[in-house]
Amino acid sequence: MVQLSRRHLLFAAGAAAVVSVAGCGDDAADKKDLADNRVGAMDKYGVGDQFKATTSVSFSMLYNNHPNYPLKNDWLFWSELTKRTGVKIEPVAVPLSDYEQKRSVLIGAGDAPFIIPKTYHPQEEAYVSSGAILPVSDYLDLMPNFKDSIEKWNLQAEIDALRQEDGKFYLLPGLHEKPWQDYTLAVRMDILEELKIPVPQTWDDVYTMLKAMKAKYPNVYPLSDRFGKPNPAGNLLNMLAVSYGLSGAGWNFQHTSWDANAKKFIYNGSSEQYKAILEYLHKLVAEGLLDPETFTQTDDQARQKLASGKSFVISANAQSLVNDYRPDMAKTLPNARMAKIPFPIGPAGPMNPAPRLENGIMISTKARDSKNFVAMMQFIDWLWYSEAGKEFAKWGVEGVTYTKDSSGKHTLAPDVDVLGLNPKGTKHLQKDFGFYNGIFAYGGKPELVQAFFSPEEVEFQKVLNARPPVPVAPPHPLSDAEREQVTLWETPLKDFVYGNSLKFILGQRNLSEWDAYVNELNGKHMSSYLDVINKAYDRYQKNHG
Repeated sequence: MVQLSRRHLLFAAGAAAVVSVAGCGDDAADKKDLADNRVGAMDKYGVGDQFKATTSVSFSMLYNNHPNYPLKNDWLFWSELTKRTGVKIEPVAVPLSDYEQKRSVLIGAGDAPFIIPKTYHPQEEAYVSSGAILPVSDYLDLMPNFKDSIEKWNLQAEIDALRQEDGKFYLLPGLHEKPWQDYTLAVRMDILEELKIPVPQTWDDVYTMLKAMKAKYPNVYPLSDRFGKPNPAGNLLNMLAVSYGLSGAGWNFQHTSWDANAKKFIYNGSSEQYKAILEYLHKLVAEGLLDPETFTQTDDQARQKLASGKSFVISANAQSLVNDYRPDMAKTLPNARMAKIPFPIGPAGPMNPAPRLENGIMISTKARDSKNFVAMMQFIDWLWYSEAGKEFAKWGVEGVTYTKDSSGKHTLAPDVDVLGLNPKGTKHLQKDFGFYNGIFAYGGKPELVQAFFSPEEVEFQKVLNARPPVPVAPPHPLSDAEREQVTLWETPLKDFVYGNSLKFILGQRNLSEWDAYVNELNGKHMSSYLDVINKAYDRYQKNHG
């Protein structure tokens, strides 16, 4: 379903400067009368109302065709959606592998469908200056469920982070009530029990655990990680970055973080927090606790070391734990027991580091001129943002794909399977019915998001959801000229940070050379980069704050 590695973390440590809805132009539309664009729209449509077009309407939509559940025109999803809403979606199907390229081509040629889902911020920024996509923030008065979720779940800061230089935003994101963090470390629980070590809660605890493992098993590298290429220590470095108060690193490389105390953005790769992270990782390597091949080995090689007992700790998400590590070890180490540990706490304190915004929907500008425009916005609001719409997209049709008891608890129908929950089921919720489709089914309350989670994953999420979310960085949108300039600087800066991070961690460069390294970053326009970002922040605050 959701591709977590694609998630863009839209936050940074520190309190966010929140730009209120008032004064930003939201709901002002574009001062044009929508009276001619209301064909099929409901006169009264509010939170909790079932949307039903007053006349049959159809809307074109770019469709990301997933190979795990290829598009079928006879899915129950399509017919039931039309039955409930009076809307027929006309999918323009594009293979998953070509989706982003095809989307760009269609938008550039002016041939894009009205509804363009599966767009990850900041991908929409490429289409703003051309006027090809709609400033959706102008039309929030047509979307009561969207507005209600933002208010109820206190999502305004996250939404403001989407705003462009004009103060508007151009993407309708999926909305989560709670963050959903999946990645963490998986640990051999049988080894912890053998050594009488509690489950680590902090990064200091992780170090203590690895030291004890090494003392008992001196020929083992306790932590031999995957996700090491092409981003050094992809998940490991990113988890540490967030734990130390930075916006991201590793496979979620971020150039800047918001410093709430200084009221400005700092460069991650030159910060004291990043230096401390590299010192921590260098200590692990120097003491034989972290396999130095972590940074060059393939995922399969990391899995093989775990399965053969040459390591005890590895990065994981729920699927890799169940689909990779446990089956691997069942063949070679039948008594081994692997489990995810809670996301380790660092100097920034307890937090749930996941974002609360998902991929979202762009609207083609030409849709604004459609006679059915208002009906389309109401329909989008119902399907993607109402409780009933989200339930329908995920679970399907009561009595056919699921049942619901008097307390509201959902259960898959006995003959319907998904994610192996009903392995004897002869029908598949996604493949045969079209529900739980990554284009339509995401976001919502934890009980909906976690509906198909295993009991242990639900418990993991319960621990993480008790922690506060990471504060969101304030808006700092760039002009077209600024974006073009920083793009020229970003790759050389990123490559330099990557290369030297690895040298510092492995001891190929001494951390006493940190000041020299920072000066070298300045030689690659780091200071100029920060100047542009902070001037953009100042400008936005002046114009829209």
